[in-house]
Amino acid sequence: MMSLRIEILNEGGFRSDGRRQYELREITFDSTTQASSDGSARVTHGLTEVLVSVFGPREARVRSQTLHDRATIHVEASIAPLSTGDRRRRGRGDKRILELAAMIKATFEPVVQTSLYPRSQIDIFVQVLQQDGGVLQAAINATTIALINAGVPLTDYVCAVTGGAHAAAPMLDLTALEESDLPHMTVASMPRSGRLTLVSMETRLHIDRFEEILRLAGEAGAVIHKEMRAVVKERTKGLLEGMSIGLRVSKAAEEDAMVENE
Repeated sequence: MMSLRIEILNEGGFRSDGRRQYELREITFDSTTQASSDGSARVTHGLTEVLVSVFGPREARVRSQTLHDRATIHVEASIAPLSTGDRRRRGRGDKRILELAAMIKATFEPVVQTSLYPRSQIDIFVQVLQQDGGVLQAAINATTIALINAGVPLTDYVCAVTGGAHAAAPMLDLTALEESDLPHMTVASMPRSGRLTLVSMETRLHIDRFEEILRLAGEAGAVIHKEMRAVVKERTKGLLEGMSIGLRVSKAAEEDAMVENE
């Protein structure tokens, strides 16, 4: 019996979802999702969707883990059972979930200015709502926006993208189908400084392909950075307008009170 296999890249140079090799999926950012948190963001990369909530800096919950000279970063991750076709329920001790949380923590520890908040803790909660490849990149990009929304100072934006090695040419922003078939890695870069804060290799890559994917991921990071800046700028504009309206209302109320007292 002949097995059916979906072609990763057809003769015309198009992928199964109609993109070219270096083309990114549609990215959306929503930073008004969790009113109870200090900052949050919901990010989609194609069909992959991740929600991140940030709490803090606040008093550390475990005194033995408190650092006198900087804040500690605590990351918890969860994956919705219905986010994939297997519908497997993953507990907090699941290896994949622990690895996801550990990589996010390692990515942001050099970027968050923890020295400004000694003896405190910053909690990051990551929820994978849907997954179709690029879960780590979506989680990192969502965490960047959530931390900025929480007012946590960063040395730079962190922008992540996956890259894979195809026989014809490297590919960016892989779907789940492509990740299962191609050697790939996730690269998190800081566009303004040009530095890398994470390179996570899922499989072995030839050194020539590694360098090429690294370069392409840096260029893709600059594109994602532009999208992030636009979202942050729009949200900041909205906050300033809200503050301006609040000040005008407060001033009008004070003037009315003064008139009544005359």
